[in-house]
Amino acid sequence: MNLSEDLRKRLLVFQKNEITEHHIYKKLAGKISCPENSRILQDIAADELRHYNEWKTYTNQDVAPDRFKIWFYYLTSRVLGFTFGVKLMERGEENAQDSYEHLREDLPRAEAIVIEENQHEIALLQMLDEERLRYTGSMVLGLNDALVELTGALAGLTLALQNTRLIALTGSITGIAAALSMAASEYLSTKSEDTAKNPLRASIYTGSAYIVTVLLLILPYLLLTNYYLCLACTLAGAVLIIAFFNYYISVAKDEPFKRRFLEMALLSFAVAAFSFFMGFLLRKFLGIDV
Repeated sequence: MNLSEDLRKRLLVFQKNEITEHHIYKKLAGKISCPENSRILQDIAADELRHYNEWKTYTNQDVAPDRFKIWFYYLTSRVLGFTFGVKLMERGEENAQDSYEHLREDLPRAEAIVIEENQHEIALLQMLDEERLRYTGSMVLGLNDALVELTGALAGLTLALQNTRLIALTGSITGIAAALSMAASEYLSTKSEDTAKNPLRASIYTGSAYIVTVLLLILPYLLLTNYYLCLACTLAGAVLIIAFFNYYISVAKDEPFKRRFLEMALLSFAVAAFSFFMGFLLRKFLGIDV
């Protein structure tokens, strides 16, 4: 078949994507402990290789995989979870499917590949059952409480105390005590519910999310000396934490990003602004000078 130069270049891009994804799925399959999940990944990897060879019949050219992309998705899956890594990659495949559909007139086989790509996604969604996602509610509880309570507390302490070391000390004590309290509450709450979740694990996820958030929010007060700059860095850090976590959830659980992000950000900043104002009033009317 005679191909135009533009069509040939596009097919070579598709080839590269297919062989790259073949290696990603194959590499992940070797790290999945569940035999059924591993088998499905191996089957999908084999399909990707077959698609690569089908495009090769048109281009008559071998294409090397994208090594950076292979390691990026592999390490992302290892660090942030198999579900997140695979679904993030599937989002990229949606763009490839759209491109395939434009080739239907020139290459009828493209339609069959689109159907198989859709089947890949369905198979993946059916097999994914990751522990950390079963405890998302516990992580949301710890993260949200830490952001709302600690940003508010740090905002109030910043104006009331005006000493970065003292603010960091007070905030740390408050944050750690609150984290332990939240973990204990989550343990008792989960234990009293009729759920498959393990109460101890739920409390660990809640407490861990809380403590990590506390450490990140207090860090500017340990590194900088200007307390207003510290507060600005803390609020910026809160926005980044909210953005990252909500993006993670939006990808892993197919939930909307914008609404959740705005809701958490507005709530945290509203509490911080109110606490900052209360710190100003208390310092002024009580006549306290630290």
